[in-house]
Formats: sequence, C-alpha cells, structure tokens
Amino acid sequence: MALTNDPNYQKLEQWYKANAGSLNMRDMFDGDKDRFSSFRWEPESGSGDGGGGGPLSVAKSRGVEEAREKMFSGEKINFTEGRAVLHVALRNRSNTPIMVDGKDVMPEVNRVLDKMKSFCHKVRSGEWKGFSGKSISDVVNIGIGGSDLGPLMVTEALKPYSAGGPNVWFVSNIDGTHLAKTLAQLNAETTLFIIASKTFTTQETITNAESARDWFLQTARDAKVKDFGIDTANMFEFWDWVGGRYSLWSAIGLSIALHIGFENFEQLLAGAHWMDNHFRSAPLEKNAPVLLAVLGVWYVNFFQAETHAMLPYDQYMHRFAAYFQQGDMESNGKYITKDGSRVNYHTGPIVWGEPGTNGQHAFYQLIHQGTRMIPADFLIPAQSQHPIRDNLHHKILVANFLAQTEALMKGKTSDEARKELEASGMKGDALEKLLPHKVFQGNKPSNSIVFKKLSPFVLGALVAMYEHKIFVQGVMWDINSYDQWGVELGKQLAKKIEPELKDDSEVTSHDSSTNGLINFLKKNFA
Repeated sequence: MALTNDPNYQKLEQWYKANAGSLNMRDMFDGDKDRFSSFRWEPESGSGDGGGGGPLSVAKSRGVEEAREKMFSGEKINFTEGRAVLHVALRNRSNTPIMVDGKDVMPEVNRVLDKMKSFCHKVRSGEWKGFSGKSISDVVNIGIGGSDLGPLMVTEALKPYSAGGPNVWFVSNIDGTHLAKTLAQLNAETTLFIIASKTFTTQETITNAESARDWFLQTARDAKVKDFGIDTANMFEFWDWVGGRYSLWSAIGLSIALHIGFENFEQLLAGAHWMDNHFRSAPLEKNAPVLLAVLGVWYVNFFQAETHAMLPYDQYMHRFAAYFQQGDMESNGKYITKDGSRVNYHTGPIVWGEPGTNGQHAFYQLIHQGTRMIPADFLIPAQSQHPIRDNLHHKILVANFLAQTEALMKGKTSDEARKELEASGMKGDALEKLLPHKVFQGNKPSNSIVFKKLSPFVLGALVAMYEHKIFVQGVMWDINSYDQWGVELGKQLAKKIEPELKDDSEVTSHDSSTNGLINFLKKNFA
C-alpha cells in the first residue's frame, strides 16, 4: 500500500492541516518546562518516551516491526536482487545462529574474522614483510563507493586509536590524479595494497589496481616480485547478502582493522551489535533508530523538507556526512514502490553536512534564514580527544553546538532584535531598515546526539543507528532500500562513449549536446 493510502497517514495528514500553522517550538518549550525530559532518549536508563506521537502510529501500520524481524531472520527483503540483507550478521557478537536458505552464516562470518585477525597481527607486528624484507608502514585501500567511503570515514574518525598501526591511504576516483598523488608519497618496499571490491568488475577499482600494480613492478625491480598477483590465501571473502554501502563491518573493513588494530575493530562491531539489539527489541516509542526515522518522514512528507543536514561537532568525524550521503541517498533515493508503481510522495532527502564550527561560517546562514526547512542532526562528544589549553577549545566548541540548536529553535523576534539595535545606539530610519534583516524566524527542527567520547564502540553504535533509521524509512515509503539500479544507466552509457573517445572521427550518435561535448573534448585532448 502506498504511504498516502495508509489510514494512519491520512489521519496524521488531517491533524497536520488543522494544526501545522500554529506549531511553534519556542511556545512548546515555554509552555512545558519538562519538555526535555519528555523527549530525550538515554540508553542507560531508558528514560524519556522520545516523542513521535502520530508519526509512530504510521510506522506501526506500515509494518516496521514485521519488516524488522524479516531482516534479522534472513528473509530476502532485497526482492529485486533476491537477496537477504544481513549486515547485522557481520557484527553479531552474540554469535546466535542467523539463517539464510536454511544455513547458519555465522561460522563463515567468524572464519573470515579470524583470518582478518591473524593477518592484522602479522602486519602490525612486523611479521608480514614487504618484498625487500622491510615491515609494512603504509596500506593503500583501492575501492570506490561502499568499498571506500566506510573504511575512510572510520579510519579518520578513529585516528586516536591507531597507535602501532600502518598509515592508511584511500584511492577511489578514476581521475589519475588521485592515484598518482598518493603513490608519489609511498615507498613500494613498505606499502601494502588492498583491492576492495565486491565483484572485481568495478571499472574504477580495477583500473586503479592495475595502475598501482604497474607502479609497484616498475619500482620493485626484483625477482621476488615477478609473479606479482593476489594469492588466494590473501583473499578475504564477503557475501551477496552484504550490500556495498553496509560492508565496512566485513572484510571490506580490513584497512580499518589494520589501522586501529583488530581489538578496536571488534569494539566497533560490538557497538553496532549493541545498537542492533536495541533496535530489534525496544518498543517503537523508545527506539532510537525508529524515532529518528519517523521524525525524518514527518519533515519530508508533511513539511516538504528536501534535505537533511548531519553536523558533527568533532573534527575526527569530518567524513561522517559524506559516508551517509551514500548510505541514505543510494538506499532511499527511489521512486518505485514494491509493487512497481510510482510514488506520489517524496522519499529520501538530500544528505549533506560538514563539521562544526566550520559549517557555521559557510552554510548555517541558509539553515537559519533561508526559505526551506532543513532538519539537522547535531552530534558531539562530551569529552575531547585533545583537551588542549585546559579544555578551552572543547568548551568553545560545546558552547557553539548548544547555541546553534537553541538559536534554530528560538530564533529572534522583531522586538528582541529592536531592543538589541537600540542598545547599540541605532535609531530612526537606520534601525527600521536594518531591523527585518536581524530577525530569525526560529522554529527550525534539530536533533542533538551527545555521547561521552568518540570510541570504536560508540562509533559502531552511531553508524548502526543511522543504518536502521534508513531501513525504517524505506519500509514506511514502501521502497527497496537495498538495491541501487539508479547507478547503472550512467555506467552503461560510459561504456559506449569510451571507445568513441579513442578515434578521430566526429561523433554523431548521441543527442546534440552530448555529441558537441564529445567532439570538443576530443579536439582538446592533446
């Protein structure tokens, strides 16, 4: 059933039409001094009901609870590809059986994890040598999409936990600059390459891998490398029930484990498993991923929000929003429902963001005084990894974090702005001309996600929380969050265009714009 045909959705829509015009968060907070207690969520105490109200009734009627159990039970909920969706199995630290086609997948998962553990120990201890007998100092992960974004985000976020590990580098773009600039900083004698690919057919990854191999062989002129290749003993398996954008928990996360150590990698898995258990067992009204999901649907489908900002106030998390651009937009950027019909409502939002406080000096103007509603998630640790100058930097960071969320909610009224201008000595026509520009409408929604300190466990829990949020929204929108057919058309057309770039003849086989661009580029290649 389409979302807009759901009776609970229709009831919520009627309520929205009758009440939306009078909804004002500043008034809500002024009228309810216990509002924070009512709407917060704390995992340790389970306190607070998290809110949700009407949107939660829609989640229930959309079958979120039933769909959740199907995913954890190994049913093939990725119906367009006939696959189970079991990234939760990769971090199943309880080791309870998880069945796919009547077979428990956990023995295979544990076998690969054990292999990763052994390999990480050999590399980090210096037992694993480069071709000249030197220990490995640098690891280059060659992959794209889910084989790049997840490991890159995590290794950046967990840099403080990387002592004793090799440096990690990531090459994804087919633009030769990415590989060339990376290789220029490396020594072939102490460099290990990881080719991260689910299919080994991705053009960008294979081309970069072949070029890296050529560089390696030219640099390492030694009989020991004449049979250069990938020994099957050094291949790490993962399975078709692991989606690329959900694969950092698998062998695709080998670069993570090498960088931060396997024990910390296990803590990353443990944090995600903790969130999996919470998501699976907690009632919807106390379920963090569900609450985030229904709020997102509320903003997208009722307030017509087009984007969602992810704003981590932690420099180590500077790739967090970029990671979930794929996680969210590739999952829920769909307009076809499960029965093959086209939706008559909006689905996944555009996801974007940068770390605070950098974003404040770049795009917060649009969030505060722009014409669109932009729901935002603000994330911050209570404790800094670097409490320099008696924690001065972090306290300033926290003050800005708190100020931004308060400002978005409260805004600044015309009377408040007038009093400020009068206090500054301004009056008359000058005051009246400037006054409208100093008013902040407020009533802008945000979630504040606060954790004690960014650790492997906490990061794992955060990532899993957003993964499950995306899943719940896909269920509510009646779309398949686990395929990605939208990336295929461009690849198909590129295969046709590539050979046309190699000859001198004029191209006329496309539309006039594409023909013109191809021919202009060919003339200017040299």
